[in-house]
Amino acid sequence: MPQASFERFVRAALDAQRAVGSTDDGIQVLTETRVYIGLNDAVTKTQKFDTERYISALKYVCTQYGVPFSFDVINGGYIHDNGEYTEERTILLTFVDVDQKTIDEIAVDLCDFFHQESVLITTGNICARSVRGVFAERPE
Repeated sequence: MPQASFERFVRAALDAQRAVGSTDDGIQVLTETRVYIGLNDAVTKTQKFDTERYISALKYVCTQYGVPFSFDVINGGYIHDNGEYTEERTILLTFVDVDQKTIDEIAVDLCDFFHQESVLITTGNICARSVRGVFAERPE
């Protein structure tokens, strides 16, 4: 969906929410990008290192680029160009409102380090807002 169409859709949804008493305070339309990085080696088709080592590398790379990120370890399957099916652990790396050039550079670095043929990158618009809690004072 083009950006302008998506923003019209969001505004219509917010108008509908206001009609039933909801509020749209602080809602922004942002870009969310997800990078799926398999942990199986491209040649051996098996995971060479323990998952924690991959997570450490991922954290290091993202920290060096100075971008906010989150990640999760998921399980999935992949069908190679030759039709061979492989199951593997995958790290799902999520960025919100980070420029695509930086994400591509991070993806290339991780693809090389994890010895992958490629990584999958998805991008879409999201509605985002922050909610802050109230910190209670601790009794002494």
